Amino acid sequence: MDLIGTKNVRDVIELKAQQFADKECIVFEDRDGNVIRYTYAELNEMVNRYATILLDKGIKKGDKVTVHLLNSPEYLFSWFALAKIGAVMIPTNVLAGAFELEYYLQFSESVAIITEPNFMEMFTGLLEKCPEVKNIFLTRTSPRYPSQALYPDAIVMADLLRDAATEVPAVEIHNEDDLMWLFTSGTTSRPKAVQLTHANAVFTGIFGAQWWKVIPEDRHFIVLPLFHVNGQFISVMPTLTAGATLIMAEVFSASKYMDQVRRHCATTTSLVAATLKMILNQPPEDLDGQNGLRLVMYAIAIPEEKWVEFETRFNTRLCDLWGMTETLGATTINPVDGVLKRNCIGMPRAENAIKVVDDKGVELPPGEVGEIVVQGVPGRTLMKGYYNNPEATADTIRDGWLHTGDNAFMDEDGYFHFVDRKKDMIKRSGENVAASEVEYVISLHPKVKEVAVIGVPDPIRDEAVMALIILQPGESCAEQEIIDWCAEKLAKFKVPGFVKFKDDFPRTSIGKVQKNILKKEEVEMMESSN
Repeated sequence: MDLIGTKNVRDVIELKAQQFADKECIVFEDRDGNVIRYTYAELNEMVNRYATILLDKGIKKGDKVTVHLLNSPEYLFSWFALAKIGAVMIPTNVLAGAFELEYYLQFSESVAIITEPNFMEMFTGLLEKCPEVKNIFLTRTSPRYPSQALYPDAIVMADLLRDAATEVPAVEIHNEDDLMWLFTSGTTSRPKAVQLTHANAVFTGIFGAQWWKVIPEDRHFIVLPLFHVNGQFISVMPTLTAGATLIMAEVFSASKYMDQVRRHCATTTSLVAATLKMILNQPPEDLDGQNGLRLVMYAIAIPEEKWVEFETRFNTRLCDLWGMTETLGATTINPVDGVLKRNCIGMPRAENAIKVVDDKGVELPPGEVGEIVVQGVPGRTLMKGYYNNPEATADTIRDGWLHTGDNAFMDEDGYFHFVDRKKDMIKRSGENVAASEVEYVISLHPKVKEVAVIGVPDPIRDEAVMALIILQPGESCAEQEIIDWCAEKLAKFKVPGFVKFKDDFPRTSIGKVQKNILKKEEVEMMESSN
C-alpha cells in the first residue's frame, strides 16, 4: 500500500471538516479589497450545497463540467462539489477566447458550465456550437443581481443555495477515477487533455504538506490561477491536507502584494519568475522585510542578483522547484531542511524516481545534459494519460518513464539543474505557450503561406511570442492584422507581441525549418538594437 491508500478528494474534505471544523480555512480578498472568510465546516457545507444542486439538475458521476472562474471560494465549492459526486471538472483559462473554449467544450463533451457574469455572454454565444452543454450554472452573484433577466437560461446558484440539501448521497468513487482534465499546450496544434485523478490530488496534498513542513498554523497566500496545476496541487491541496489556512486573491496585484501578505499574516506563498519580477519592480518600502513569510515556493529561473535581492529585501527564502501538469506540479524540489541551491530545481519527491537520459534513453552521468524522465504510477503519482489520445500517451510514458521534453543535468550531490525545453514551448509569464498552437491559428489566415513561431527574451515576462511569416504570392499584410487575427482566437498571453514577414526560412536538407537559427538571428538583432 502506498501513502495514498484508498482516499479520494471527498474523503479529504470531509475529514478536514471534522478535524478543523471551526478553524479558518479560506480568507478571500476580491479585487476591490472586500474580504470574506470560511471555516473548514463552512467550506464543507457550501461544497455539499453545490453538490446537491448539481445532482438535482442532472449532473452525475462521470459527467464533464467546464469551470470558468476567477480565483474565488466559488471555484473551490465547484471543484470539490464535482469531486464529491464523481463528476469531472474541466478547468479553463479565464483568458481564453471563444475559439479556444469551443474546442475545450466540444473535445470534453461537457454537459454543463459553471461560470460568472463577466463570461456569460461569451458562453451563451457558444451554445449552438456545443449541443452537449445542457446547463450553465451562474455563480459569484447574489439573488438580487438581475441575472434572470439578463440570462434567463442560466441556473443561478445563489437562488438555490439557501434551500439546497447539506448532505450529499453516497457515490462510489475509486481514487483512480478522473478528478479533472487540464488542457495543456504540447507539440500538436491543439491542446491535449491531461487526465488527473482523485489519487493524484490526494498524493500532492500529502507530499506537499510533508515536504514544505506545512502545519495548521500556516497561512498560504495564493495569487496564481486556480485553473493551473500550480494553484491546485502546490497551493490548495497541501494547505487543506495540513489543515492550514488558504488566503486567496481574486487577481494578482504586484503593488498590493506585500501589503496583502502582511495584512493576512501569510507564512508561505507560490510565485513564478514574472510575478516575482513584478513585485521586485515596486518601489522599496521600509516595511518590506517585516512580514511572516518563511518560504516562497518558486518556479522558473531568474538571475542570481534578482534572487539575492528578493530574499534580502523581503526577509524570506525562495524554494526552487520544477514540474509539469503531467507530473502533478512540483516533482523536483529543494529540501527546506537541507541545502537550498539557487536556480537549482532540487531533488526528486517521494514516490517518484527521476533520471537524465540521452536520445536513446540511456542514463547520463552527473554533469551531462539530457532529457528529464520521471518514473511513477500512472493515475497515482503521474497523470493517468491524455484523454482519447493513446498514441500521445504511449509516446510520453515509455517503459514506465514519463518523458518530459525538458533538458537538465544532475550534479554530484544529486540535485537537478534545468537547462532548457527540448520541445517547442515558450514560457510567458508562467504560462506555457505551444508554438505549434499559435502557428496553427496563424496558418488559418488566408494571406499566410507559412509561419514559424519562436520565443524571444522579455525582461519581465520571461519570453515574448514572435511570429515569422511567409505570405502567399502577391499578398501584402500589416503586422497588426496578424495580431488582431490571433487576438480573436487565442488567449491574450498566446498572442504574438512581434510579427515579422520573411521571404524564406533557413531549412535542413529535407526542408525542415531551422527554428534554432531563426531564434538566434532574431535575438541578435534585438540585442544589437538595444
